[in-house]
Amino acid sequence: MPNLKDLKVRIDSVKSTRKITSAMKMVAAAKLRRAQEQAEASRPYAQRMERMLGSLAAAAAGQAGAPKLLAGTGKEDTHLIVVATADRGLCGGFNSSIVREARRMIRSLVGDGKTVKILCVGRKGRDQLRRDYGSMIVETVEDIAKPALTFDKASAIGERVVAMFEDSEFDVCTLIYAEFRSAISQIVTPQQLIPFAPPKSKDKKKDGDDEAGDENGMNGAVYEYEPGEEEILTALLPTNISVQVFKALLENAASEHGARMTAMDNATRNAGDMINNLTLVYNRTRQAAITGELIEIISAKEAM
Repeated sequence: MPNLKDLKVRIDSVKSTRKITSAMKMVAAAKLRRAQEQAEASRPYAQRMERMLGSLAAAAAGQAGAPKLLAGTGKEDTHLIVVATADRGLCGGFNSSIVREARRMIRSLVGDGKTVKILCVGRKGRDQLRRDYGSMIVETVEDIAKPALTFDKASAIGERVVAMFEDSEFDVCTLIYAEFRSAISQIVTPQQLIPFAPPKSKDKKKDGDDEAGDENGMNGAVYEYEPGEEEILTALLPTNISVQVFKALLENAASEHGARMTAMDNATRNAGDMINNLTLVYNRTRQAAITGELIEIISAKEAM
């Protein structure tokens, strides 16, 4: 039979835990609103920039003077995987789902005889990957969101990736992050940064909708650029990498807060259920102890 004192201590402990998880849920909910607004505000600019560069890339592709960030190195022997996770835990399966996709990609590339390098953005991704792929991790960026996530910090990561590419340290770069959909839905998304891959149209052409069928959303219009396409691409491709990294980090921040809010809500509910169950056991144990004492008293009285 459980000890009443131990049950009381356990109930008080779970109540304290519920207070903490409830407070963390409210903090995550407050942060989620701002992070969601920032992530949604970054999407149109990043998407339009990809579309514009995609139009330029289509015109410059195959030309002798095409920028290296567009044409690539001509081979795919070495891959750089940028794994963007959080620096903190207690956010459900947010970090694990991103790392799981990274592991899948690493196994696939290694199985094909490719060389893989990993750049971790966030401690949790590094902590999970270094057990099996520690030798592949070339750098870790921590506390990217302290005190606030800014474009300058994302640009530093983009510049680091471009510098590694210019030093011929890899041939293909892929960024893995979680795209925010809702507080309970975050989609792990791999995005190729180098060489530049034109975005695929997500819209299906509908009857009477001409724009939906246009891949770049330009309705078939032809534009002339000054200076030429190659000069614009040379200037904008490095900037686009920083923009896409910034967008991914904003999506990650919103996804992290959403996942943490959901996880802490579930933890608070589970703590409440555990308190109810422990209270029921406590009351039954206490009642059994009282009944036992009464039986002893009655038995002693009858024996006298």
